[in-house]
Amino acid sequence: MLRRLFLTLLLLSASLSSALADGGRSPAAETPSRRSKGPRWLRKLVTRSPVLSRHHVGLCITDVASGQPVYAYQAGQYFIPASNMKLFSFYAGLRLLGDSLPSLRYVVRHDSLLFWGTGDPTLLHGDVPSRRAFEFLQRRPEKLFYTTIPCVEPFGPGWNWDDYNYYYQPERGPFPIYGNVVRFAAKAGEARPRMVPRSFAAQLEPAPATLRTDDHVRRAPLENRFYLLPFTKSWIDETPFRTSPELLLSLLRDTLRRPLGMVPWKLRPRDSIRTLAGLPVDSLYRRVLQVSDNFLAEQLLLMCSARLSRDSLSTERVIRTVRGRYLKDLPDAPVWVDGSGLSHQNLVTPRMLVALLLKLHKEVPEQRLLSLLAAGGGHGTLRRVYRDPAGPWLWGKTGTLSHVHNVCGYLRSRKGRLLAFSFMNNNHTLETGEVRKEMERILTQVRERL
Repeated sequence: MLRRLFLTLLLLSASLSSALADGGRSPAAETPSRRSKGPRWLRKLVTRSPVLSRHHVGLCITDVASGQPVYAYQAGQYFIPASNMKLFSFYAGLRLLGDSLPSLRYVVRHDSLLFWGTGDPTLLHGDVPSRRAFEFLQRRPEKLFYTTIPCVEPFGPGWNWDDYNYYYQPERGPFPIYGNVVRFAAKAGEARPRMVPRSFAAQLEPAPATLRTDDHVRRAPLENRFYLLPFTKSWIDETPFRTSPELLLSLLRDTLRRPLGMVPWKLRPRDSIRTLAGLPVDSLYRRVLQVSDNFLAEQLLLMCSARLSRDSLSTERVIRTVRGRYLKDLPDAPVWVDGSGLSHQNLVTPRMLVALLLKLHKEVPEQRLLSLLAAGGGHGTLRRVYRDPAGPWLWGKTGTLSHVHNVCGYLRSRKGRLLAFSFMNNNHTLETGEVRKEMERILTQVRERL
C-alpha cells in the first residue's frame, strides 16, 4: 500500500515539474486545435510575445496559390470578429446583387406611382451619394405614394443601446435618406453649426448645464431633439436621427418639393413590379471594406434580401440563404447575426476567415479584390500602419470593438508569395495601439521571411 502511494506521488511530482518547465501551461493549451503549427521562429514570435500572452489570440496563414497552410495557432478557436464580419456581407453581395444596387421598387396604377425601399442607403448620402432615386421621383408625372414593407428592427441583435448617439450606429431601414444621420459642421466664432438636412435646425437647442459629455452634440434617446454643447474650435460630426415613415415623407417632400402620400402595403395580382437600378456595387463595397462603414454594411444585407423577396427585408433570411447555398465548404460554421460586426454575438474562427479569403480570391479578379480592401500605408483603416514607400504589401479588413482587435486579408512576401491571413485578438486589456503594433511587428517578419 505504501509502495503504491509512493509511486503515485512520484508521478504527480513529475507531471507538475513538466508543466512548470513548459511555462505553467495547462494540458488544454496543447490540444490539437490550440497547438502552434508552422515555422519555429514564427511560433516563438507568437507564443512568447509579452503583449499577446495576456489575451486570447488566434493566427492562421495560408499560401493563396497552393492553398497549403503555412502557420496556425488556435486557428480553430472561436473569436468575436467585429468588423471582420463585413467580409461575409461583401461575399453575400457578390453572390446576390449583380453589378448594381437596387435603388427602389415601384408599380404604376393608372395615374399613381407606388414605391417602396430595397434598403439602398445612397439616397443623398454624404459619402456615397446617389441622386438616381431622387431624380426618378422628381421627374415622374404620376402622383407619388410611399408604402412601407416589413423590415428588420432599427438596431441589430447584441448592439450596444448607448451607442445610438454616434455616427457608427445609425438605424437600419428600408428607405434611408441622408444616411439616417444629421451632419453638423461647426466653425469657431459662430454660434450654431451648419446642418444637413436643414429641416432639423428647429430641433437643435443649447445643452442644459447639467449635461456632462465630451460629445459635440447629444441627441435625446427616444426623440429627434439635439443638444448642442459649447464649443470654441471648428469641428464636423454626425449624429443619427430616429427614423419613421412619417419623417421620411417629410424629408422627401422638403427635398423633392412635391406632394407625396402614403398607403398601406398591399400588392395586387396584376401589379408589374419594377426595380430602379442604382449605383455600381463597387462604389458601396469599397467604402464598406476600406473605412468599415457599419451602416452601409447593414444596408448591404437588406439589399441582398430585396433580391430574395419582394415583400419584406430580412437580414436573417440573407444569412440563412448564403450559409446554406455558398458557405457549406467552410471549415467551421459561422455564428452570424448582423451585417456590420457591431454585435458581440458574431463568432468566427481564424481558419474560417482564411477559407473565405481563399474563396474570394478564387471568385474575384485579384486586382479588383485588392483595390476594394484597405491598403497598408495607403488608404482606409490601414493607412497609418504596414507602410512601405515602395507601395502596399498588405491589404485587409480590420475589426475593432472594446477589448477586440483583428486584422485579416492578404500580404505579399518579399519572395512574391501571396498569403491569406487572419490575426485575431480578443479580451485584451491593453490599449488597442499596443496590440496593433505587436501584430504589425509579427506580420512584417512574415513578409520578410516567408
